[in-house]
Amino acid sequence: MFRFPRFRNPSLPCSPLRTTLIRGPRPFITAHVPLLPPRSNYSTEPPRRKLALRENIYTLPNLLTTSRILACPAIGWSILQGQFDLATSLLVYAGLTDLADGWIARRFKMNSVLGTILDPAADKALMTTLTVTLSMKGMLPIPLAVLILGRDVLLSLAAFYIRYTSLPPPKTFSRYWDFGIPSAEVHPTGISKVNTGLQLFLMGTTTISPLLPWAIDVPLTGLQWIVATTTIWSGISYVFAKDGYRVVAEQNSQDQKKTP
Repeated sequence: MFRFPRFRNPSLPCSPLRTTLIRGPRPFITAHVPLLPPRSNYSTEPPRRKLALRENIYTLPNLLTTSRILACPAIGWSILQGQFDLATSLLVYAGLTDLADGWIARRFKMNSVLGTILDPAADKALMTTLTVTLSMKGMLPIPLAVLILGRDVLLSLAAFYIRYTSLPPPKTFSRYWDFGIPSAEVHPTGISKVNTGLQLFLMGTTTISPLLPWAIDVPLTGLQWIVATTTIWSGISYVFAKDGYRVVAEQNSQDQKKTP
């Protein structure tokens, strides 16, 4: 009977053999086949980090941002009632909390994906409240109010779409509204930040104008034209911006590949 010579796997220090009968031209041929150990036992690839599906959203910066959103109805009510002193006080509170939440998040490393969404959402909620109520009081031109609100509506619809497309599977209704599951970070463009600041300055100046001892109608008119220009410019910038948002899952995958 013909026998194949014994051989050993050169990549292993010692490879056990087993005898196997192979059907061939003759009734049976005896061959010695090495028993290889599982491949995973000899893997040299480093262990990969698992993607974190949740984050801590109950932080002080997020609490301050949420309080700013909750203050918006009170601001709108005070403007409609003509209580501009109360509205001004609440605007000062909104401005201070806007500065404080960002500083605390950076200083104590409390950044979160939800924070990148809540902070611009709070600004938009405040801006929408001031725009609607001031235009109802006849203190803001209607065309400018339509322009500001129209841009914000389009950006909000885009944000809902990005949230759905970037949400890790399974895409369910409960997971969509679970903001403890990060999906994408929002990165405002440079002109958008300038526009938000100018809009807030316009709304704040318009709100406190009844409390001033002199008329500022001419400066307000010039500021309104500037805000109209930056609003259009910032809206167009999001169409061509490549870094307006970042998908968290893709960034984590890149970090895993870079990890030695």
